[in-house]
Amino acid sequence: MLPRHHDPIVAIATAPGRAAVGIVRVSGRDLRPLIAALCPRPLAPRHATYGPFIDAQGTPIDHGLALHFAAPQSYTGEDVLELQAHGGPVVLQLLLARCLEAAAAVDMSTGRATLPGLRLALPGEFTERAYLNDKLDLVQAEAVSDLIDASTEAAARSATRSLSGGFSAEICALEEQLMRLRMLVEATLDFPEEDIDFLQQADARGQLVAITDRLRRIEDTTRQGALLRDGITVVILGQPNVGKSSLLNALAGAELAIVTPIAGTTRDKVSQTIQIEGVPVHVIDTAGLRNPADTDDPIERIGIERSWREIEAADALLFLHDLTQQGDAHHAAADAAIRQRLPTVLVTAQRVLEVYNKVDLHPGGHADQTPGLRLSAATGAGLDALRQRLLHMVGWHEHPEGVYTARARHVAALAQTRAHVDAATAQWHSHHPALDLLAEELRLAQRALGEIVGQATPDDLLGEIFRRFCIGK
Repeated sequence: MLPRHHDPIVAIATAPGRAAVGIVRVSGRDLRPLIAALCPRPLAPRHATYGPFIDAQGTPIDHGLALHFAAPQSYTGEDVLELQAHGGPVVLQLLLARCLEAAAAVDMSTGRATLPGLRLALPGEFTERAYLNDKLDLVQAEAVSDLIDASTEAAARSATRSLSGGFSAEICALEEQLMRLRMLVEATLDFPEEDIDFLQQADARGQLVAITDRLRRIEDTTRQGALLRDGITVVILGQPNVGKSSLLNALAGAELAIVTPIAGTTRDKVSQTIQIEGVPVHVIDTAGLRNPADTDDPIERIGIERSWREIEAADALLFLHDLTQQGDAHHAAADAAIRQRLPTVLVTAQRVLEVYNKVDLHPGGHADQTPGLRLSAATGAGLDALRQRLLHMVGWHEHPEGVYTARARHVAALAQTRAHVDAATAQWHSHHPALDLLAEELRLAQRALGEIVGQATPDDLLGEIFRRFCIGK
């Protein structure tokens, strides 16, 4: 634990701006002297007390509710004081300043400051204290931020499941399975002449299969949770005037992009976040792609280059074509030139969806045998099928028991766990299993798994996680 973790901290815990109620929160080892300086009435732990919050002269700054949560029965595991006042920015700043002033004031009877070292909290520092004091594990702490940042109802519910400990329980159950098998293997190392027979009698192979199956289920759920939290970035690309902006407007249900028959109307990206079955989908409309030499407009050239940068960073691509231009050799050649530049990683992963627009203007469009999805951005025909294909492309599917919110680091840690479990399985099935190597792979798998809930997490990673929280949480 770093030295700063012992400092008492204070912050405004509500969002900036005017509101009916605002909260100033303090956390530290012993807040009783500070409480006496701010609240003329004594506070019973975990009971709301209405009264004035006074300045150094005893004059009320405001009247509101004060709550004292005595350690360890608090959010942070330390003493916590919450002052619930009127939500004006000036009032809250006055209360914040008063907390710092009262903490620095010297008690004449002891010659010490009321609350030595009280300082403004860093982003996420209250939740970081909760983690360090074993009130939350790291997955639950991250879920606090995910719940605040949730952009869809499904994402909020998945964050709540993680905050309630559901995801952590899955990880701990798998870790327990790994630990049991690891202990079994390590116990046999002292008896090399009987090791394989002993492991076979203890059904080590069955335990390893059970671990693999549970890990597979957790990986699948975690990928779904990461999709709910982060969403997917989908770029609409294609030649000028194939209907990219019209498709964006149709998906968003609003006129976000200007639509005209003039080639090069869209000069820069236009983006909008929509949701499909609760999954946030960040849709980006790009400038029409063509050879920069075919335009004299320097702004359009810049837009084309920016479009390619967005394409490189996308999770999935909608390659839009104009059905009314099918059969035109020049149009086909331009499409082929675009296709050659598409990112190999997305093509290989089948993350490029060929979409044919303007089916309403092409009588034979529905019967066309060209592979791909047909729709009309103008009438909305085919949009539901497009939404479902997008989810299918990125691997989304509903889980009957629900999904836990997850982050990229969770997915990476599980992939590392998977690699070690696979190596352990390969060692077990080798002609002459080396049990010391098998035990080491199980140990490494357990360590990778422990990083998810924070059993072995470096301080720099903790700093990266909590600095993304809002101040006061």
